[in-house]
Amino acid sequence: MNGLTGRKGEIEGNLNKAFGGRRMKIYVASSWRNSYQRVVVDLLREEDFEVYDFRNPEPGNIGFSWSEIDPDWLEWKPKQFIKALDHPIAEAGYKLDFDAMKQADVCIMVLPCGRSAHSEAGWMKGAGKKVYIYVPESTEPELMYKIYDGIFTDLESILHELSESAR
Repeated sequence: MNGLTGRKGEIEGNLNKAFGGRRMKIYVASSWRNSYQRVVVDLLREEDFEVYDFRNPEPGNIGFSWSEIDPDWLEWKPKQFIKALDHPIAEAGYKLDFDAMKQADVCIMVLPCGRSAHSEAGWMKGAGKKVYIYVPESTEPELMYKIYDGIFTDLESILHELSESAR
């Protein structure tokens, strides 16, 4: 028990009103190296949100990795990187992630994270979707985070905001 599940009834009631009976879809943008990502995905699913997990985007798929294209990907020159973007494995990984971004109602960017997560969150904000940032530990300040809908240091506050935004 995570201590937050007592809010589930309140959250579900708000979500049903806002989303015509379907669950809110959340895209979690983060990094493969981020240990908080799994905790956030699990908690949101416990609270009955539909959550896209780039580490497991669909059954039997463990997510995209450049090493699937080339084990020496870290040694690529710019032209190799650009060419690899058109590789069928990269295209398939991109399609899964971008389709989930388009279908999501909300994005939660979990820090620390890198370029992909920032690109995803920026696209989602530009598409008119709510974007919240979860900052569970000290990080370098970023002025442009002001464009997002909220910055939170604890998960309970994010759950509260999701419930409020669904009203």
